[in-house]
Amino acid sequence: MTSFTINAQTSVTGTVTDEAGEPLVGASVVVPGTTVGASTDIDGNFKLNVAQGKKIRVSYVGYVSKEVEVKGSHLNIALKEDNEVLDEVVVIGYGTMKKKDLTGSITTVNSKDLNVGSYTDPGQLLQGKVPGLVVVQNSDPNGGVNSLTLRGASTLNGSTEPLYVVDGIPGVNLNLIPPADIESIDVLRDASATAIYGSKAANGVIIVTTKKGSDGPARVSYQGYVSWERIANDHKMMTASQLRQYAEENNIPIPNDKGADTNWAKETQRTGFATNHNLSISGGTKSTSYNASVNYIKRDGIIKGVGNNLFTARAYVETKLLKDRLLLGAGVNGNIRNESGVPRNKQGASVYEAMYYYSPLEPVRNEDGSWYSNTDVSQYYNPLSQVYEDRSMATFKRWQVTGKARLKILEGLFLNGNFAYENQNKNYKEYLSTESQTNHRHGQTTREVLDWESKLMEIFANYDKDFGEDHRMALMAGYSWEERKDEEGFGAKGYNYYDDSLGWNDIGMANSWDTDPVWGKLYSKTRMISFYGRANYSYKSKYLLQAAVRRDGASTFGSNNKWATFPSASVAWRVTGEDFMEQSAGWLHDLKLRVGWGQSGNAKGFDAYTSRFYYQAGSRFTYVDENGVEHSYKSLNAARNVNDNLKWETTSMLNIGLDFAFLGGRINGTIEYYNKDTKDMIWDYPVSTAIYPVDKLTANVGRMRNRGVEISVNAVPFQGPFTWTTSLNFSHNQNKVVSVSNSEFNAGVLNRYDPNLPGLSQGCSTQRIVEGEAIGTFYLWEWAGYNEQGQSTFYSRDVNTGEYELDANGNRMTTQNPGEKDRVKFGSAQPKLTMGWNNNLTWKNFDLNLFFTGVFGQKIFNEPRAYFSYIGAISQGKNVLASVRDEQLATDGLAHYPSNRYLEDGSYFKLSTVTLGYTFRNCFNGWLRDIRVYVSANNVFTITGYKGRDPEINLGGLEPGHDTRWDHYPRTRQILVGLNVNF
Repeated sequence: MTSFTINAQTSVTGTVTDEAGEPLVGASVVVPGTTVGASTDIDGNFKLNVAQGKKIRVSYVGYVSKEVEVKGSHLNIALKEDNEVLDEVVVIGYGTMKKKDLTGSITTVNSKDLNVGSYTDPGQLLQGKVPGLVVVQNSDPNGGVNSLTLRGASTLNGSTEPLYVVDGIPGVNLNLIPPADIESIDVLRDASATAIYGSKAANGVIIVTTKKGSDGPARVSYQGYVSWERIANDHKMMTASQLRQYAEENNIPIPNDKGADTNWAKETQRTGFATNHNLSISGGTKSTSYNASVNYIKRDGIIKGVGNNLFTARAYVETKLLKDRLLLGAGVNGNIRNESGVPRNKQGASVYEAMYYYSPLEPVRNEDGSWYSNTDVSQYYNPLSQVYEDRSMATFKRWQVTGKARLKILEGLFLNGNFAYENQNKNYKEYLSTESQTNHRHGQTTREVLDWESKLMEIFANYDKDFGEDHRMALMAGYSWEERKDEEGFGAKGYNYYDDSLGWNDIGMANSWDTDPVWGKLYSKTRMISFYGRANYSYKSKYLLQAAVRRDGASTFGSNNKWATFPSASVAWRVTGEDFMEQSAGWLHDLKLRVGWGQSGNAKGFDAYTSRFYYQAGSRFTYVDENGVEHSYKSLNAARNVNDNLKWETTSMLNIGLDFAFLGGRINGTIEYYNKDTKDMIWDYPVSTAIYPVDKLTANVGRMRNRGVEISVNAVPFQGPFTWTTSLNFSHNQNKVVSVSNSEFNAGVLNRYDPNLPGLSQGCSTQRIVEGEAIGTFYLWEWAGYNEQGQSTFYSRDVNTGEYELDANGNRMTTQNPGEKDRVKFGSAQPKLTMGWNNNLTWKNFDLNLFFTGVFGQKIFNEPRAYFSYIGAISQGKNVLASVRDEQLATDGLAHYPSNRYLEDGSYFKLSTVTLGYTFRNCFNGWLRDIRVYVSANNVFTITGYKGRDPEINLGGLEPGHDTRWDHYPRTRQILVGLNVNF
């Protein structure tokens, strides 16, 4: 019998080609249900030991898999091209389109390719996945992402977030969408794609498609995980013994040595823990489908007292009526989020700062159990006291109702309607107890209630028509109405309580109140009306044309400029569709050239009063009436000047793209070049009060430019029983402020960011917004070394020329009292290159993902290193970095001055995520479709020369590149264990 079995295994050879007879290199040939397999060589040949009559499966990326019965010793197998990738449907504004017919720059990320972690913000899911999208992660449970920028900054108001569109509804709050409910995310990167959203799309558009039900029995899915995290890399502060030894060696008096040995960072931190549970059910019939889910997340951060919990519920139902000509859909989303926090937004009185500056020579508590306190030192607060005595809680309640309708009028002609109502409420409460060290008012409560509301109605028609086999046309026209109400509410503050038993629960029990204990928020309601249209034409999917226009009117801007028009056009040529490319058909799967231009606007960051005059409350005065009775009134002061000519910020973008695919799509990617020009940027300019009631006028003056190149490549190096798919993207963007002033308005020197370092009462900014330079350009003092007394000196500059001041011998002059004139340009926070590299490896039921990110060429101002290098802090009773022993002179009282000493190369390469999983299929007689268990690690390692805790810091807004100290939540390393079950 053994001899029979061996003889039955015959050696079979074969050749795998495409339909044109060209060999397919690396095609997978396997015996189904076994690990027996092979791959084709450079000539498309393979060799396999398999019994006659058995079947083998042959597969290759970009081609339809095929099963062949083994008959004979040699097999010739031809695979048919699979256009599934090119026929993949991509979501665009107000419709969908096949990927092969796209003329704009759009990147699709499916749910299986999103980042894995304790994430609630879509930006965290997309980091490194989309060329040109720079996402900076944040480990703060209540923080989301530090910054998210698509193809560079486009405004001076600091707003860089793209427009989010969820299931066709623009402007949806993404906190309503649990990551587990996301089906795919489409990122519209160029203006020819985003212009259909007009005034809201200058920063790009991110379209989120959620999971829906389908015809068939109910499907129940569960996704859950637990995670643990610790700080990845902490500041190395002096220990008690190091501090005592350093002070003794350098004759520095220590005023508060209590004999303790306290590690304040360790006392304040903990192991963070998070848990997430998502349960969903979906199903339907031929006419009705449904999907519903509930999600619960609880996360405790690594800083004691910081954490949140979030409960979200979603439901959507869709049904067809009138013989399937009418489709109606309705959805409801809602969640409640509770965020607990500790003091962090005030210099000195911040737990994030105090856990490093507090002296290790002092204890956490006194002998009687009360918190230790040292009031002899200014801006000096026990961090544990702040954690437990200065509490805050913010509760967000959000809910949204959506409705959809689609009526088929004629073949190919559909009338659509979108309707949405969203409400958000924030209830903030803070209590500083009677034991608080940051507040000595015997208990103080602050309460604030805010409310947001938005309404949306859109009606648009789509008409798609094929004319014969070669011509295809798609038309779309629509109308949109939107109304938003922002931050309506009030707040109150009271203090002096009998005890702490009530906390923030009854502010009416306060015995003392400020002069104005209640404040209100300026009510702002804005409206926008839009008309828009788009036309697409395709000839044999070879010559493609798209043109779109949107006309927006908004109450935000001046009476003379409430309306604006945003056009766009793009063309594409599929080169591989030409007859002369037939000889390349064996290896060149697809080649398409795209060119697009468009305009989009920016209305983010502006409210109903941006261009209007209004009054605001000022100080109080006493009025004595005719009866001699005194009354206290608030003065009314002019708050803003009228500018009837204020108009939209407008961004124009030229985009040139090349899409390619080789070897049946086994290697594919894109190359993009763009030129993005923003004009009429809005800023507040100084004006004369002899002409205007207020000394500043909001006006359109500035201009900014971004130019860049993006490259993305996807490949399948190995395919078969073991498969490796990889994707790599690179992005380079060059930002430049072209102008901020003109002949009428002069902004002057726009200094940005003051690190508030000791001994600089006049302040000293570290960056400037300068014409001809990038946002985030550093202007610092240049360190010149030490003088004979061991004090830092800085090079002096001529106030007129900016060149070095020279003494009589031609030597560069130095100063110990540098000023504004001595600041000089020292690089930019803008990265020269960003990258993402994703790798998926599968073998049998195992899967492994390795995801790397990198940012290169940016500068970081290491503020903690400057601040904690201040030698004078020791004699004040505070702590300093351990590196002070080797890097600073004890005689140097100016070591911390903001100079180029603390401007460092922030380049890094990071293993962002590694995930290992195993999937059990068809479990328990098939009533469980599959179970996947996995373990994941985030922020695994970082290769960098940066001396701070982590080089992944804020790269957005007007002050990028600062490693801040009192509000910077430490970056963590996380281990996550998860379970996905599909019933």
